[in-house]
Amino acid sequence: MLIALAVVLGGFSLYLNRDWFQKRDIHIFHRSRPVRPGMFRRNRPPAADSATDPILFGFETKLKLKTVKVIPLSEIATNKFPHAIWHLISDSNSVPIKEFTYGASIPGMHPALKGVAPDPLEPGAQYRLFIETEGRKAEHDFTAVARTP
Repeated sequence: MLIALAVVLGGFSLYLNRDWFQKRDIHIFHRSRPVRPGMFRRNRPPAADSATDPILFGFETKLKLKTVKVIPLSEIATNKFPHAIWHLISDSNSVPIKEFTYGASIPGMHPALKGVAPDPLEPGAQYRLFIETEGRKAEHDFTAVARTP
């Protein structure tokens, strides 16, 4: 009788704490900073003559990304099939990363269409970042900031 009670209480405890076994949501953050001169930059922005400050995206933990895509919010609102201005994919095994810069290369990933470079961001325009990892997807809205002197 005591063993049966222990099993029932153990099952009830697992039921109440079932979120321990679920995958956590991906939390994405971004920040925009002016370009600083320097020789040894890990994530160099794609174009030094861009009209916007570089945007750095980050996560709470390192992730192995399968897809990275940036789409203008205006296109999402008006088009059924919006055009991505930056689209990277990983065919095999990407390197786990905790942050990346818009337009920069990400180890283990390549453009979805060969030879296509990311479009420059427009100051004040709103965009949505889509990422995909093993079995999880997330999105994050951001606004491009005009280049600061």
